[in-house]
Amino acid sequence: MKAWVLHGIDNLVFENVPTPTPGWGEVLIAVKAVGICGSDIPRIYRTGAHRHPLIPGHEFSGEVVGLGEDVDKKWLGQRVGVFPLIPCRVCGPCQKKQFEMCRNYDYLGSRRDGGFAEYVVVPVWNLISLPQQVSFEEAAMLEPMAVAVHAMRRMLPNKDMGAAVHATGKMAISDRENLPDEELLCKIAVCGLGTIGLLLLMFLKEAGVREVYAIGNKDFQKELALKLGLEESCYCDSRRQNQHQWLMERTGGVGVDRYFECVGKKETYALAVDGTAPAGKVVLVGNPYSDMTLEKEVYWKILRNQLTVFGTWNSSYTREFEDDWHYVIERLDRKKIFPAAMISQRFSLENLARGLELMRDKTEDYVKVMGLFE
Repeated sequence: MKAWVLHGIDNLVFENVPTPTPGWGEVLIAVKAVGICGSDIPRIYRTGAHRHPLIPGHEFSGEVVGLGEDVDKKWLGQRVGVFPLIPCRVCGPCQKKQFEMCRNYDYLGSRRDGGFAEYVVVPVWNLISLPQQVSFEEAAMLEPMAVAVHAMRRMLPNKDMGAAVHATGKMAISDRENLPDEELLCKIAVCGLGTIGLLLLMFLKEAGVREVYAIGNKDFQKELALKLGLEESCYCDSRRQNQHQWLMERTGGVGVDRYFECVGKKETYALAVDGTAPAGKVVLVGNPYSDMTLEKEVYWKILRNQLTVFGTWNSSYTREFEDDWHYVIERLDRKKIFPAAMISQRFSLENLARGLELMRDKTEDYVKVMGLFE
C-alpha cells in the first residue's frame, strides 16, 4: 500500500509499505478521509514521534475491509469513524471510564501507525459507526469536534443536568435541547479561532448560548465566525483592538462568566484571567507553545476573584450514548451542524505533503486541511 512514513524529524517519505494485517480484536480500514491536525506539524517537522518509522495521522474515517480474530462479522463493510486513543482499560481512570485520561495509552498516528495511508489497522473497540448521511470528510472531523464538545461540557454549571452529569461533566444527549436558562444566559468568550476554537463556537451557538464573544486575529476567522451565527459586534480582532478593553466594554466592566483559552500562550492565559468575572471559570483548551509561567499578578487575580481554572484534553469516548463522540454524531445525523464548511483545502493522498507544508509555512490561510482518498 501507499503511505506517508515518518522516518525521523523532517523526514517524511511517500512510499510503498506492506498492507497491515489485523490481529485479535482488530479491523483493517480502507482510509477514505484524513484531517491534518495542528499537532501533526511539530511531530513531523520539529520534535519527531514516539517511534520511527511511523505513519502519522489520527483524524480519519473509512470503511472496514478486513477482520481480525474474534471480531463480529457485522463490522465488515461498515463506514466508521475512529477514536485515536487506545486505552489500557485497566488503570484508575480507565476503571472510571475516563479513557481520555488513561495512564498507559497508545495513540494512532503518534505512537502507532495512523491514517496517512491507504489502509490502517484499528482495534474494533475504537470504532464508531457512521449514519449513512454523514460523509467521510465530516467523520474525519469527529475527533476535533469531540475535543471542542469536551471543552464545552467542562464549563457547564450542571445545576439542572442530573447527578450523573454533575459527577462526570458529561451532558446527556436528551438534556441538550433543554439547557437551563443559567447556562444560556452565561457570557462566554472564546479566544483563539483555530480549528478547535471555531468548532467550539459552532457548538456553543448551536446549543443556543446567547452571548458569545470571539477573539481572533485573521480576516477569514471573522468571516467563518459570522457564518456560524456570531454577531459582528461580538467579534474582536486582536490585531486592531485591545481585547481586554473591548471585552470589558461589552460586559459592563465585569468580564465573562466562562472564558475558553484556545491559544496556549502565557499572554493569552493572563488575558483570560483578566477577562473573567469574579467566581467565573477559565477553561484551558490550547496546547502550550512553550513553558507556561504564572506571574504573581495573575496568581493573585485567580485567588481574589475566586476563579475556577479547568484543564481539558482530548474527549470522552466510552462507546455509550452519552459520550462526546455520540453527541457529535447525533448532531451530524440531524443536520444541526455543518463542519465541512471549515474544510479550507483538500488534497489527494499522494499530494498530502502539500497540505502539511502549507500549514508549516503558513503560505495560505487555512482552518482544516483534509486528505480525501476516494
